[in-house]
Amino acid sequence: MLKFTPILLILAYTAVMWFFSVWRLKRELAEHSTPLDHARLNPLLDRLGGAMDLPRIRAFVYEIPAINGLAAPDGRIFVTRGFLDRMKAGEVTPEEIASVIAHELGHVAHGHTKRRLIDFAGQNVIRSVLIGTIGRFIPFIGPWLVNLATMALAARLSQGDEFEADRFATALMIRAGIGAAPQISLFEKLNRLSGGRGATAPAWLLSHPATERRIAAIRTHEHRWQSGGSDDRPG
Repeated sequence: MLKFTPILLILAYTAVMWFFSVWRLKRELAEHSTPLDHARLNPLLDRLGGAMDLPRIRAFVYEIPAINGLAAPDGRIFVTRGFLDRMKAGEVTPEEIASVIAHELGHVAHGHTKRRLIDFAGQNVIRSVLIGTIGRFIPFIGPWLVNLATMALAARLSQGDEFEADRFATALMIRAGIGAAPQISLFEKLNRLSGGRGATAPAWLLSHPATERRIAAIRTHEHRWQSGGSDDRPG
């Protein structure tokens, strides 16, 4: 039993840190968010809900200037005030914001937040064991290589989640009669909307896939579904 104590401690520490992070995020969102009720978006939220045989999709506005969407651990969907400001300025369309909400619904539907907790705990255990083992034989460089490998694994899993949420969003947007075009056009705008800040890390260490790959995947799924193919459509 004693030999498993370090692993149990790592798992306990990971769980405590995750719950603390969730609590802090929940408090932040409670203090800085309002229900989304917008005349141009409400009809689209009705259509997204109807595509899943549900009432209007409920979403919230996270009152920060950044441009982003968020699926909270409790399943609530948020878009930032920055996104709505860009819509007001005519830089993005209501349909493009609806595609963000559909994407975040994909994260909720696939349980990505809970899955990432399990993955993160497992990665911490593996990293600690490997660092303790390899570090004895290859000091300095060994632990660095282990950390790099676990970072790459985490990035790969995160990118998989993004592709999965994109695929869900594409299916939902098509089923709602909105189509995948707004999802694609928003991705084509994202670099400009974010101020042209490109990625500085290698692609295999990024949490999100390259925009070009995401657009290509969306076009593939769009063609398949519009031509009568089957996939994991919502509803």
